[in-house]
Amino acid sequence: QVQLEESGGGSVQNGGSLRLSCAASEFTFSRMCLAWFRQSPGKEREGVAHIFIAGGGTSYADSVKGRFTITQDRAKKTVYLQMNSLRPEESAMYYCAAGPLPCSLRVDGYRDWGQGTQVTVSS
Repeated sequence: QVQLEESGGGSVQNGGSLRLSCAASEFTFSRMCLAWFRQSPGKEREGVAHIFIAGGGTSYADSVKGRFTITQDRAKKTVYLQMNSLRPEESAMYYCAAGPLPCSLRVDGYRDWGQGTQVTVSS
């Protein structure tokens, strides 16, 4: 089981930026995916972006393409989500998740989850 701890959430204004961090207890390079999800009250959890730890390949939800960037620092066993041009409707709890290949933005593709970090975007 991979332990995950998110940080970096906070409150920003419409159009602002935040960088989230997800520190993992381990990186299983060969077959590990890390992803960011978000969930706001009354809505389903949705995938935002994922990264394949070994190969570095990434994928994004259409709604965040061009504004969000997922990166990793293997030495620190940390994945980041840089979020630019944030919108009020993107206010949510953001979660980091780890799972095996294949990487996806499906909730059921991930076994281990962090506790989440709150992002609030004001208009």
